Amino acid sequence: MQNYDIFNGDADGVCALIQLRLAEPKQSKLVTGVKRDIKLIEKINPLPGDGVTVLDISMDKNKPALLNILERGAQVFYCDHHFAGDIPSHPSLLALIDTAADTCTSLLINQYLDNRYANWAIAAAFGDNMMVAAETLAQQQGLNQAQTDSLKMLGIAINYNGYGACESDLHIHPADLYQALVAYSDPLTLIAEDAQIYQQLVSNYQADMKRVDSAKQLHSSAAGKVYLLPNQAWARRVSGVWGNQLANDARELAHAVLTEQADGSYLVSVRAPKVNAEGADTLCMKFATGGGRKAAAGINQLPANELSRFIAEFDQQFTV
Repeated sequence: MQNYDIFNGDADGVCALIQLRLAEPKQSKLVTGVKRDIKLIEKINPLPGDGVTVLDISMDKNKPALLNILERGAQVFYCDHHFAGDIPSHPSLLALIDTAADTCTSLLINQYLDNRYANWAIAAAFGDNMMVAAETLAQQQGLNQAQTDSLKMLGIAINYNGYGACESDLHIHPADLYQALVAYSDPLTLIAEDAQIYQQLVSNYQADMKRVDSAKQLHSSAAGKVYLLPNQAWARRVSGVWGNQLANDARELAHAVLTEQADGSYLVSVRAPKVNAEGADTLCMKFATGGGRKAAAGINQLPANELSRFIAEFDQQFTV
């Protein structure tokens, strides 16, 4: 029997799998990629009885492929917090889906495992910009401020590593990163040992974030702000984490970070206002390649001729 672990390449996907495989070790084929590469189930061809674990990718975007592997006889465990649409009823599918704005896949896995590896869930929640949920769990775990801050930095750096238009944009492939991190049952041990992988993640993140001052503001309104980054690898890497930072710094506003692409289109990251973390998915799903969750969503390819429409829809969505 073959096992497949299919997971998003961001902090939430990576840390969810770390928790699960620390608790339930399995030899498996890893299927992942850049954060925006979410149509991952179609990349496998399981045989009857094969096990498939899917973490932190939208069921709605993978529905045909999911139904196909279920019909092929695969046993599927699916955990996610993005828009799912209608969840299939199938005896071979166990689905843990919660689209609430204040949770993420790693927090759902943490609940499933009864806090067994909670520090990895805390790091993931920080990385996914679930700041209140992360801090609440850190307090419940009895962590001090220095430990909490360390997990926050680690989570943000892991999340940053998953952003890019293609795998060549990434500093570390998410499958390689997972394999390096899963050696540590507690991320605080990783940090305390000053592991090379930790230092590499943080230094890469800090180097790129120094360059966001070159961003151009395209639009500002009572609803929020829209920024433009150039068609460069560093910009594609920081687009999401910088969007999170903007959202945290101006909690009453929505934010969109557009990154120019080689074909003239834009890669879009949207963050709903932190004070009312809803609507990002609704906005992005109005466009052909859009999707995500209530607090944070994106568009993989916004044509240049739809930029004006996007800004108008942005203002309409987030104007109170």
